[in-house]
Amino acid sequence: QYCFFSANVVHETMDSGPLQVVSIPTAPYPDQRPGTSGLRKKVCVFQTRRNYLHNFVQSVFSSIDLRDRQGSTMVVGGDGRFFNQTAIEVIVQMAAANGVGRLIIGHHGIMSTPAISCVIRKYKAIGGIILTASHNPGGPEGDFGIKFNTANGGPAQEAVTNKIFQISRSIEEFAICPGLHVDLTTLGRQTFDLENKFKPFTVEIVDSVDSYANLVRNIFDFAALKELLSGENHISIRIDAMHGVAGPYVRRIFCEELGCPANSAINCVPLEDFGGQHPDPNLTYAADLVDSMKDGKYDFGAAFDGDGDRSMILGKHGFFVNPCDSVAVIADNIFCIPYFQQTGVRGFARSMPTSAAIDRVAKAAKIELYETPTGWKFFGNLMDAGKLSLCGEESFGTGGDHIREKDGLWAVLAWLSVLAARRQSVEDILKDHWLKYGRNYFTRYDYENVDVDVACWMMADLESVICEKSFIKQRFAVEDKIFQVEKADSFEYTDPVDSSITRHQVPDTH
Repeated sequence: QYCFFSANVVHETMDSGPLQVVSIPTAPYPDQRPGTSGLRKKVCVFQTRRNYLHNFVQSVFSSIDLRDRQGSTMVVGGDGRFFNQTAIEVIVQMAAANGVGRLIIGHHGIMSTPAISCVIRKYKAIGGIILTASHNPGGPEGDFGIKFNTANGGPAQEAVTNKIFQISRSIEEFAICPGLHVDLTTLGRQTFDLENKFKPFTVEIVDSVDSYANLVRNIFDFAALKELLSGENHISIRIDAMHGVAGPYVRRIFCEELGCPANSAINCVPLEDFGGQHPDPNLTYAADLVDSMKDGKYDFGAAFDGDGDRSMILGKHGFFVNPCDSVAVIADNIFCIPYFQQTGVRGFARSMPTSAAIDRVAKAAKIELYETPTGWKFFGNLMDAGKLSLCGEESFGTGGDHIREKDGLWAVLAWLSVLAARRQSVEDILKDHWLKYGRNYFTRYDYENVDVDVACWMMADLESVICEKSFIKQRFAVEDKIFQVEKADSFEYTDPVDSSITRHQVPDTH
């Protein structure tokens, strides 16, 4: 268990003499291509393959020009899963050896993905390294992941991840300061003198919640939310952090600041194996929360994934809010959030697999709607260009332009802001929305541990079927209903900001 309270200290280590920086020979691995969520592998891969972690970390640092790297600030944190602290020590030692001037690290190495994006932007860091495999299982037999976010606070663009991959395929050595050891348990600054030409290296251990809490206070009306959650006619809520990184944020913001009873928040202690559970906020893996909602004791429920960037919303009696409908409802009630009253709304967006529910809201409001490939970096590009304010995806990710990552806790606060303004139940708000706009039905199927070759063959066969001209206007009978294909394509995206083209997406059918 982790304690998130400690005194601030300044810890100087320079009196023992400069620490040695060394170069270690290594050999490349062919499988270190970062995906949309970084490099994810089983923990045993990082533990048993010699220098596997070191190679990838060096590839990240080498992808940044030395002139930008020297004396720069970077942010490091993770979801607290197994191997998190081991990896942080390696990253610290290698950051020092590669000329980084300052690292900002979450207390105990823990910081949510949205908070890391917030801190990168707040301190104008050149980027951050996030240690998470999101909703994947943790523990020694589970998964581990490492992701690089750039200076805008968002996931690295494809040009950067391609560069990291190319470096990883030809790497011959990495730089490290093996004698450098950081204390992650104590808040404050630690300074190290290195045996190289760079200035003293500084590590700052920061409260994982502070910067993020300050950010959301300036987005939402906390007085109205406190009245909703702990006032005279307050609603009852149930929040499940699923033993992921969101726990300390939930306790600080919902319980301490907004006045929810302590027992409103469950599973709030981050654990290396997430309590043996799958930290995925859906009806299957958050079944305990769903069951606890069924008797009507709670008016609102939510669950978060391992790194806190995704959330599931439930109403009374376990009424499930589809993520596609969730972002559409927030869009339709966006001016319940003071932040958007001040900034206005620049645009809405959804990922290609997400239903078109938000499209209907955008059309009615005469607001631009963007359909992007999967991956938050595409939303980030639009936000940086001032084209986008709110976005979401079917995999329980929703966010605004306050940071450059999806944000589970932000989405919950957004929903509570709607409830505070409308004083209706979650179910009534959804039913009113469907009456106003119609209802988009959507389903998603996840297949795990399948044969890669067979899966690729199946997708190729599916693509050939739906791309046939004769497929359009075909009719399909399901029980007593007839459905007709209106559109089917292999999705391709031309970025309106930089004109880059993304092809070979999952087939898209309406």
